[in-house]
Formats: sequence, C-alpha cells, structure tokens
Amino acid sequence: MDEAKAYKTAVAGSAKDGQSDPSGRAGGVPSNSSSALFPTYHASGRGSWHCFVAYEACVRLCLHSWAKGCHEAPSFLDNECASLRDAFGARQVLLQSEEELLRKRSLELVGEGASMKPKKTLGKLKVQVRKVKMALDPPTGCSFSALKPPKVKLEAIRAQLSNVKSTISSEWGAIRKVRVAPRIPPNGSLSHQSLAYLHAGTRYVKDVSGILKLGVTTLRSSSTSYEVVPETYFCSLRLKSLPEEDTVKIQAGSAETHLFLPEGLGDDLIVEVRDSKGNYCGRAVAQVADIADDPGDKLRWWSIYHEPEHELVGRVQLYINYSTSPDENSNTKCGPVAETVAYDSVLEAAMKVQQFQQRNLLLHGGWKWLVTEFASYYGVSDAYSRLRYLTYVMDVATPTADCLTLVYDLLLPVVSKPKNTLSHQENRILGEVSEKIELIVALVFENYKSLDESLPSGMADVFKPATRVAAPALSPALKLYSLLNDILSPEAQLKLCRYFQIAAKKRSRRHLAETDEFVSNNNDNIVMDPMACYTAYQKMVSLCSNIRNEVRSDIEINNQNILPSFLDLPNLSSAIYSAELCSRLRAFLVACPPTGPSSPVAELIVATADVQKDFSAWNISPVKGGVDAKELFHPYITLWIKEKRLALLEFCKPDKIKWPCVDTQHSTTPFVDDIYDRLKETLVEYDAVIRRWPEYLFSLETAIADVEKAVIETLDRQYADVLAPLKENIVKLGLKYVQKIKGTVCPFAVCKELGILLNSMKRMLDVLRPQIELQFKSWGSCLPDGGHVAPGERISEITVMLRTKFRGYMQAIMDKLAENTRLHSPTKLKKIIQDTKEGTQESDVRVRIQPLKDLLDNAIEQLHMVFETQVFIIICRGFWDRMGQDVLKFLEERKDNRSWYKASRVAVSILDDIFASGMQKYLGNALQEKDLEPPRSVADVRSMLCKDAVNNDDNNYFY
Repeated sequence: MDEAKAYKTAVAGSAKDGQSDPSGRAGGVPSNSSSALFPTYHASGRGSWHCFVAYEACVRLCLHSWAKGCHEAPSFLDNECASLRDAFGARQVLLQSEEELLRKRSLELVGEGASMKPKKTLGKLKVQVRKVKMALDPPTGCSFSALKPPKVKLEAIRAQLSNVKSTISSEWGAIRKVRVAPRIPPNGSLSHQSLAYLHAGTRYVKDVSGILKLGVTTLRSSSTSYEVVPETYFCSLRLKSLPEEDTVKIQAGSAETHLFLPEGLGDDLIVEVRDSKGNYCGRAVAQVADIADDPGDKLRWWSIYHEPEHELVGRVQLYINYSTSPDENSNTKCGPVAETVAYDSVLEAAMKVQQFQQRNLLLHGGWKWLVTEFASYYGVSDAYSRLRYLTYVMDVATPTADCLTLVYDLLLPVVSKPKNTLSHQENRILGEVSEKIELIVALVFENYKSLDESLPSGMADVFKPATRVAAPALSPALKLYSLLNDILSPEAQLKLCRYFQIAAKKRSRRHLAETDEFVSNNNDNIVMDPMACYTAYQKMVSLCSNIRNEVRSDIEINNQNILPSFLDLPNLSSAIYSAELCSRLRAFLVACPPTGPSSPVAELIVATADVQKDFSAWNISPVKGGVDAKELFHPYITLWIKEKRLALLEFCKPDKIKWPCVDTQHSTTPFVDDIYDRLKETLVEYDAVIRRWPEYLFSLETAIADVEKAVIETLDRQYADVLAPLKENIVKLGLKYVQKIKGTVCPFAVCKELGILLNSMKRMLDVLRPQIELQFKSWGSCLPDGGHVAPGERISEITVMLRTKFRGYMQAIMDKLAENTRLHSPTKLKKIIQDTKEGTQESDVRVRIQPLKDLLDNAIEQLHMVFETQVFIIICRGFWDRMGQDVLKFLEERKDNRSWYKASRVAVSILDDIFASGMQKYLGNALQEKDLEPPRSVADVRSMLCKDAVNNDDNNYFY
C-alpha cells in the first residue's frame, strides 16, 4: 500500500550511514586503531583488508571451538574454509592453489574475452524505478521528416570540429619536432615541452567536448522526444548473479526502493519491463561497473531493448544509490581493525549467505552460532551486537508481528540499561534505530485495520472492510511504543491517540471516496436519472453500514484488552466517523435532494437512524456535528407531508377526476379506490419515518384527514343532482332526522348514480377506512406514554362525519320509498286496513293489498339492481320497518276499535312475506338469519295484535 511505500522512502531518506565509532571498541574495550573505520553493511561495502581480518578471526574462532569439541565449527573449516572464503570474498585476497587459478582462468577465457578479473566488492545497491517511456510510434501530428536533425546545424558542427582539429594538429606538430617524450623528472617538476604537450592535449579535449555537448543539445532540442504513454508499467529487477526466483517486481513511479547486494563490478542489474496487462515490452541492463564509476545518488535513463531483435523500444529512468569501497580506495591498507568492524563484516557475511530480507530476519544454523560466538570471543558487547543487528532489521522492517516482536526482543535489554553505561557509538546507533522504530510503529497505528500478516509487505494491497479482530502486529507495536515513550505522560498519550485518529481519518476518506461523485458539481445526470439516483442512495446506505461496521470493529478490538486503558478507541474513532458521515450526508442531500420517502430514501433514513441508535446503544458519547438523523431529515419530512397533502387534495378536485360511465366491480366509483390506494401508499412510505420519530404522526394524520374530508365533499358535489331530492326532505334537528312532508306528485326512483354514491360510502366505511385507522393505531403504540393528544382523533372525526352522512342518506331513501306507497289510495297501507270491515275475509284483504305488494316487489327489485349486498339489506329492512311503523301508528291511534286487527294481522303477514322472500330471492345463501328477522316496528305490531309482547332488541340496522 501507499503507506508502506511512504514508510520505506522515509526510512531510506532518514537512514544515514551508521558507522562504527572510531573513538574506541564496543563494550569498553580500547581500540588499537587510530584510523577511521569503514562504513557498515547497511551503508556501503567493506574493504578487502577488513574482510580478511574478519575472515582470519573466524578461522581462529572455529579452530578454537573445534579444539573444545564444538559441533558447529568443523563445517566452516571444511575444504580449506571454503564457505568462509566465499562469504567474505577472500578468494581475491588470499593465495590460491595452482589448480584453483587454472580453473578460474579457463572459466574467464570461456567468457566474453575478459582478460582481467573483476574487482570483488561488497556493498549495497538501492534502486527506484521512477519513469518508463515507450516510443513505439511518433507523436500525433508530427511527420517523420521532423525527426531528422537539421542539416544546417550538422554542417556547422562539422566545421567547428574541423577548425579545432587543424589548430591542434599544428600545435601538436610543433611539439613533436622536439622529439622528447614527456616524462616527470625526479624532483617532481615538468619540462617546458612536457607542459606544452599536456596543455595542447587538454585544450583539444575541452574544445571537442564542448562542441560535441553543444551538438547533442542542438540535436535533442530539434528532435521529438519520446511520447509518454498513459500506461502503468511494472519492472522486474534482479542481479545477473542471482537466480530468477529472486526477481523483485516494482511498479514504475511507486517510489518503492529495493536493496540489492551485487557480487562485484562484473555484476549487472537486469530490468524487464511489462505493461499493466503483463505483456513483455523489453529489458534494460545496467552494469554495476558503469554505475560504480560515479558512486553516490544517480538519476539516469537506460535504454530498453526488445530481445532477441535488440530493437530500441523506450527508456527507463532509474534512481540508483550504490556505495562501495574497493581495496585500492581504502585508507586502511593493513592497519589494525576494531572488533566491532570485524563483527560487522561477519554479520554481513552471515546475512548474505542466509539471504537476510523481509520476513526472513533470523539467522539460523551454523552462521547464527558463528556470529554469536564471534561477539562473545572477541569481546563485542551485547548492546552493540543487538543494536547493529537491529540496524539491519530496520532497513527491511515490515509492520508485522514477527518483525516487531524481534525488534522488541532486541531493543528491550538495551533500553533497560542506563544510557551512561552505553558507549558513544551505541548511543548514536540507538538514536538512529529509535527514529526508524518510531516510523514503523506509527505506520502500524495509522493503518491498524489494513495490516495483513500473509503478505510480504505486511500491508493489504487493496482496501477491505474492517474485521473485528486486532491485527497481530498491534500488540508488539504498543510494547515498542511504551518502551520508547513514557506512556504515563500526557504528551505520549496524546501522541498515541493522534495516531489512531489519523487511522480513522484514512479509513473514513477511503469510505467517503465511494460517494465523492455524488457531491460534485456535475451531478445533474444523477438527479434526472432514476436509476442513477437509486444507485447513489444505495451507496450512501452502504456508506452508513460501513461506518457502523468500523465503529463496531473498534469496540471489538477495544474489548480484547490490548490497548492501554486511557485510549478509548470507539469514542476516539466514532467522533471522526460520525462527523465526517454527517457532513457527507448533508452535502449529499443538498446535491441529490429526496422528493419523498420512497424506498431508497427510506432505506437511507433507516440506515442513518440505525447508526445513531447503535452509537447510543454502544455508549458512544455524542459529538458536536455528529450524525443526527432527525436533524438531517426534518426539513425534508415536513416538506414531504405538505407536498403530499397538496398533491392529494389536487387529485380530489372534481375536474381532475375521470368519472366512469360503466359499472365497476363493486358498483362504486373508481375515484374512491384510487384515492385510498394513494393514501395507503403514503402510509407505507412513511412507516419507516413514523416508527422512528412518532411525533410526525400527528401532522401526517392531519393531512390524511384533510384529504378524506375532501373526498367526501367531492362525492357530494359530483352527485349533487341525485342527492337533491333527498336533501329536500331532510332537516337537521339536533341529533335526529325527521321527514318534512310535502305534496309530491312524482314517485321517487332510486337511480344508478345514487347507488354508486352509497355503495362507495359503504365501501369507505367497511373496507377502505378501517385499514387507515388500523395503521394509525399501530403507530400509536410507538408514542411514549404521557402524551396530551392521542393519535387517530382526526381520523375518528372523519369517521363520524361520513357515518352520519351515510345514515342520513339511507334514512332519506327509506322515507322516500315509504312516501311512494302513500301517493295513491290503492297502495296506502293505512287506507287498506281502515277500509276493511269486520267480517271481511282474509282473501279479500289480500286482493286489496295486491297493488301495494306489486309496488314493493318492484321497489325491492330496483334496489337490488342499484345497491351492493349490504346496502341492499339495510335499505330493505329499513323500508320494511317503515311499513311496520305505519301499521303500528294506525293501531296505536285506534286502540279501542279492534275491527281492524284482523286486517292488520294479514297486512303484517303479507309485508313479512314480501320483504323476506324478496331479499332471499335476490341474495339467496348470502343472507344471514338475522337479516330475515322482522324489524322492531313489525315485532311491536305483532305484540300488540297477539297480546304477547316479544322484546326484540335487534333494531340496529344502520350505522
């Protein structure tokens, strides 16, 4: 990851050459060397003399140990100490047998004609791949002629070179006439001819170099440079002396640095270049001998050739730092060598033999024994040996548990000692190592959720969701931090907290990056495209879930008792997560404003509220500017309710409704079902809002009640013509409705429109509105106890109003139907009974009541054609009751005259038969037994006629 690369770069930049202390030996042993010591392994190579001294010391140590019966020593003495000679590169210094010389000379002759042995060196080669430029095609818009150098400039350069050549030739000829070879006199002075000879040669070289440099600059400026291809390249680097499995893969421009240990000046650095798809592009070869000519930091371009055609295809820019100390450059040819310097050489040799590198930090076997015994035998202090080994470890350290544990084990005994017991050299190394340890410890803390022990770098290559398990490297990192800092001091505690805050900010930024596009200025396509808007809200829901998971993971990590008690990780990180999430949500809602509590918006509301609820349940302290779901969505919720109320009221306007001309499924107007479907959808949309914030229940209830009231008013206006006859006969007196008698000539007929109206009102009362009331009752349980206003009161008011209207219309219809029987004498029930004389036969009564029976049969048939089942039953029974009331009233006014009792019995019997048989005829099994029972007034008539009163309480036929 980028953090690991940044750490390596910082370590590389801060690591100075940790040299051995020239003032004395380690461990308090005085040094017998007055000259400066050579740099250590991690800064540069060793001179041959130092390697020889270390080699000789190891031989003596092995001989000494062998004499004591040590089992590890003989392996180093076998084959004339071949393993030691190879490890220290001593074959170039020590005398070799004739057999070895002949074998080596034959190998050199087989090679590329090299006549001289390469100088063996030990050192460090640090390499970075900066850029890769491929030049497969000429740049767009340039012709091939433009790539040719200008002819005029080439001729000018040739002319200048010719002039310089002629001038120098004349001077050179004058000097050669002296016929004296230049030589240096014994006293160190030069003759006049020698000085002239040297002066002419120097002048020639300077003039030619200047002209060539000018020419090259001119040619470069006049030609087209390589085109930079917007492609990602990966380079595989290895030394020619190493096997292919040791190849290192580095991305160009990643600032990743790798350390190579070349065998000598004859070694080569091979760089193979591949594109992002893994296709082979070519390779470059950097010779170590070429690099060693100018030691130090170098930034150079190397040509890339495609093999086997050896075609130039591009260039690669390498940053190379190579440090070496060949024998001929050494200041100490055969002087004494300090034990610490020799120990460093032994340690370097052991590390190279055992391929010391990342995730392979421990010496083992015989070399571990040799290094340990060398330090003990030659008096190298334990502190120095630990610190020197630690410097090598820190050069390749990774944020992993094994590496940090090793660092802790090496550092603890050193830090436990008082500083005044350490030498100046050890204190200096300790300071340098401590800086590097602070860097890698900070890397662990700032990426404590991105560590991966399974990877060589110890850092995850890709961003992954947080796990709820602490990384193994966290515990040793905390131990190291406590070892280097006073954990009880406020400064150290604040510093540690800041590390974890940086980690939370990093994680938060990575999560927020998934939604950056939705808060940019160019998001019009998201607002206009429903699918894009849905995706945006889904990603915001995912963001809330990810933030919640981050804090939950911090709680689990905190509960593992790894962190110090003063570090409250959940509260520390949640303050950052909550504030940044709230800021992102607010910006998102402004950029993509929600138009209503649709499904994706409701999911975001739920996700945001769950984050806040979980933080509270987890005892996370609220922070200023943190997530407050209600505060975020309150302006939108209130606006949604207002807009929904206005939209539904607009839908209720008569001019916006398409009234049907054909029968519907329930003989009702589709307008009622449509509007209540919209109301139910509204309640479903607001369910997530109300269940979390019940206080919005009352404003939503008011809006729904206003819409229902508008529905009733719209029905009244639409069916005003058919309701006019009913309203003319109704006068409201308190809580009762009485009939206003008028001389009506035309009989009342129940039309189809009136049936649709009453059927619709009945459906509203029985089917549609109960669902609305049930939903509000369910939401009422979410309200806290002690509220002053109970939910559903406005809905109940609408119920009472609708029921009252429906009952009034039903009673008016019954009254109108009863009036129809009184319009003509043959159908007046009162007159039929009154005209019956004593002694009249029952058959005569039936004959006289036949016109009324026909009228009632026609009325029942008409009612069945217009009204749905329940309305039909209610009106039939109400009509039946009205007819019974006429008989009852007639008998009550004439109690003393019993001559009409017989006719009344016959009339009541005929009425019962008409209504019961009529309803059964049209409804059949849909009728219930209570529907066929005589109404209250008929039961009272029978009681009066039979002197046997029956108390029938079932007269509640209406709402």
